[in-house]
Amino acid sequence: MKFTGNRARWVGGLCLVTAIAVLNGCGHPVERKLSGRWVGESVENFDDKDVAAATGWAKGTSMEFAGSSLTVAIPAEEPRTGPFKIVKVHNSDVSIAVTRRDGTVDRVRFKLDDEHSIRWMLGESRSIVLRREM
Repeated sequence: MKFTGNRARWVGGLCLVTAIAVLNGCGHPVERKLSGRWVGESVENFDDKDVAAATGWAKGTSMEFAGSSLTVAIPAEEPRTGPFKIVKVHNSDVSIAVTRRDGTVDRVRFKLDDEHSIRWMLGESRSIVLRREM
């Protein structure tokens, strides 16, 4: 079938809209769950002597997931932005790989509690609780 004139433009426009919709919808479902800005709220499983300092540090920390990009802001450092990929998902456990400007890849683990809360798993059962900023 040959399309000409207005019909050709209409079909071409429909194809373009469909392609954009498919590309935007192809992200990993967990990527969409992480999307947005998360701010530090508290810490878990730190020694009593370290809780106050760790909590202050956590409250100054934020992460922003936008598409396949992650921006991390940590107290006393310039924010860093880099691409990330979902590496592993098991139930509520999520591992991502974040690429720094120099090509170094950092692995980060999260537990997805619900749509308003995630935990950044630091190791040794310690974590930072982050809440979604509305």
